[in-house]
Amino acid sequence: MTGITDTGRTRTSMLLRAGLCATAIVALAGCGGKNHRVAELAPTQVNTIGVNSYLWRASLDSISFMPLLQSDSAGGVIVTDWYTNPKNPGERVKVSIMILDKDLRADALKVTSVREVASAGGGWTPAPVQAATVQKLEDIILTRARDLRRNSMGG
Repeated sequence: MTGITDTGRTRTSMLLRAGLCATAIVALAGCGGKNHRVAELAPTQVNTIGVNSYLWRASLDSISFMPLLQSDSAGGVIVTDWYTNPKNPGERVKVSIMILDKDLRADALKVTSVREVASAGGGWTPAPVQAATVQKLEDIILTRARDLRRNSMGG
């Protein structure tokens, strides 16, 4: 009679599990020690992409409804293409965002906008952008970045 009985399968299975556990314990034992140090970044200086990642993500989130023309995470530049609000087809805007620092600070963000209105001849004519509009977008981005940072810290 050849083959493995149920008792043999159980014993083989137990030995295999014990061997795997022993291998894992030996492998993990090499990971311990006092010489390993993990560098921690200040929560406001998370910048694995070249600029402050909270400002970067918040900027992209805030203008996600607009088509992107350029985004450079190393240089901290985001440029949108022209966006026309469906409720106001006679006007279009383009936004540029520059992240100037690796810290999460208000002066690390610069937003500019260009606005054009439809002219009678079928083209577009430059129009002024209200300073309050740009300031409001900066405030939205900074608030979102602070929320992202707060959420990443677990609170």
